[in-house]
Amino acid sequence: MNKRIFCRSAEGKIKSIASKSVAHRLLICAAFADAPTRIRCDETNKDIEATAACLSALGAKIERNESYYTVTPVKPCDVIKGASLPCGESGSTLRFLLPVAAALGADCSFELEGRLPDRPLSPLREELEAHGIAISGKNPLQIRGKLVGNSFSIDGNVSSQFISGLLFALTLLDTDGTLKVNGKLGSAPYVDITCDALSLFGAPVSKFENTYKTEAHTLLCSPCSIEVEGDWSNAAFPLALGAIGKEVEVLGLSNKSSQGDKAIVDLLRRFGADIIYNDEKNSYVAKRSDLHGIEIDASQIPDLVPILATVASVAKGRTIIYGASRLRLKESDRLESVSEFLNSLGADVTQTDDGLIINGVEQLSGAKIDSFNDHRIAMSAAVASAVCEGEIILSRAEAVEKSYPSFWQDMLGVGIISEDIYF
Repeated sequence: MNKRIFCRSAEGKIKSIASKSVAHRLLICAAFADAPTRIRCDETNKDIEATAACLSALGAKIERNESYYTVTPVKPCDVIKGASLPCGESGSTLRFLLPVAAALGADCSFELEGRLPDRPLSPLREELEAHGIAISGKNPLQIRGKLVGNSFSIDGNVSSQFISGLLFALTLLDTDGTLKVNGKLGSAPYVDITCDALSLFGAPVSKFENTYKTEAHTLLCSPCSIEVEGDWSNAAFPLALGAIGKEVEVLGLSNKSSQGDKAIVDLLRRFGADIIYNDEKNSYVAKRSDLHGIEIDASQIPDLVPILATVASVAKGRTIIYGASRLRLKESDRLESVSEFLNSLGADVTQTDDGLIINGVEQLSGAKIDSFNDHRIAMSAAVASAVCEGEIILSRAEAVEKSYPSFWQDMLGVGIISEDIYF
């Protein structure tokens, strides 16, 4: 799908969608609980649907009706063996469920799409193999065996998803478990979200220094009914639009969330934007002010880099983003794709080994650009249109369906016009 994009006003209101990160985790916990769970999740997307499909393949019954998932769990002893799990392009689905399936002895295969077969599984793979799991193939990726032992260790600088996956697996063992994280843990707030979900299902995780501990549970304990909170990762795009445009209000965001991408508020304020929180409405209003360059350590918030770079492209002075080397292993090489799409629009962006150096310009220009089949690049391009002199022609605009299928429709409410074109 190709779209012609331009901005009419860069102001208005928009409701945040349900958090993909939280939804993954609640579905997994619900699938192995002691009773059915009703999960309110107003929006879904390809990644969430992949996790639901994989859990269904393992034997849980997951039904979607309007804004709700109803999850009827499967007992570990009744898990379907030899199943094929359709992960799509969802790294979270694969990295969470690979250890889970290993703990269950599911002897299953994982069907992968897009760049997912090439995204790293080490050192998770080696740790599972050291605990009795045989892993073979690439696509499908096949596992055989059942996890042995209850003490695990893994480096923390590749993906926090490995740690989350192992924590889910540890709660399914019939003994207490420990997980030691070696070195600095990147994207640590995502592990906090996992711990929040497990705690909600009666399996609190304790932590001392760099070691997580779980207790043996026969089954997780369903809270019966729960709601997925608003998604800070995707709310970053309309908030950034307000910061470089005129004024945008995003509704349905919890200021008490464990989501690391809540940092977008402080980062936009550091750029000089005016961000106001309304406690009664659970909303944030972003208003443009004089923006200036800043330095950003992106090690804990890598998914924000594309939209932060977009803001930086029109902020006076220099912005330096570092600690983001893992972005080369996402849906695209995001350091490469961010710099290419912004430079195509007239920005001044230079790559480094682990980040970007951005010298702000007064205004961007229109151009034909590619999304690189990356949802965060496509959404960043839409925001960039607010400061473009001409229109943007974006190819593969359907990439947004991975995390935010209603993005183009929702953005109409804040002045971003997108029209399908053919060439």
